[in-house]
Amino acid sequence: MRIDLNSDVGESYGAYRLGADAAVMRSITSANVACGYHAGDPGVMRETVRLARAAGVAIGAHPGFPDLVGFGRREMRVSPTDVEDMVLYQIGALAAIARSEGVPIVHVKAHGALYNMAARERLLADAIARAVRAFDPSLVLFGLPGSELLRAGEAEGLRVASEGFADRAYAPDGSLVSRTRPGAVIHDPQEVVRRSMKMVTEGRVTATDGSELSLEVSTLCVHGDTEGAHDLTRLLRHGLEQHGIEVRAVSLR
Repeated sequence: MRIDLNSDVGESYGAYRLGADAAVMRSITSANVACGYHAGDPGVMRETVRLARAAGVAIGAHPGFPDLVGFGRREMRVSPTDVEDMVLYQIGALAAIARSEGVPIVHVKAHGALYNMAARERLLADAIARAVRAFDPSLVLFGLPGSELLRAGEAEGLRVASEGFADRAYAPDGSLVSRTRPGAVIHDPQEVVRRSMKMVTEGRVTATDGSELSLEVSTLCVHGDTEGAHDLTRLLRHGLEQHGIEVRAVSLR
């Protein structure tokens, strides 16, 4: 049994530092690098790519809405054409930096509100999938299990990876609980490990109403800005490997 362990990184900006990327890199296998719209800047992107390269971590683009103030977590009403263009632009920016450092990008994971909207809105999902395919049809597209985003990726002939969230609560419909609600982010390390093991080994997760959701995941996310993310990723990787689960980047399968 195998699983990828990913984290959203490179989310510092200018004089503002966010996350513990260097520590997180020691435990993850895939890095979703912010591309300057919701977070990040050229210098941070290059620094993050270098950290990932040194740690042997697969690099992916993490495009979001142009919303630094809201960290890309506010929904925006934009056309599918605008979404396609902004995703293509961000992938290209990271790819240029990665190429200058001698490493490829291997996956794409939309960020925040863009990710959640594309999970349910097929036109936006199609726009993201088109942008990924136009740039490089060999890239892997990440998305929620059963989402419109994964269906759109498959329709475009892309490889897709179903993503589970180790540190987020699930609503009964399988969506992520809004961060505006209490308990949306899970901070207890043991609970994170327990839920993650259940997702990986049983294909199930308990929703906020106590119901059991079925979901098969090929990659698990711990958010880089979650408090104590470096400890969460370390404990989670240790727990997975202790149960005989190989932790390996999706792109290397």
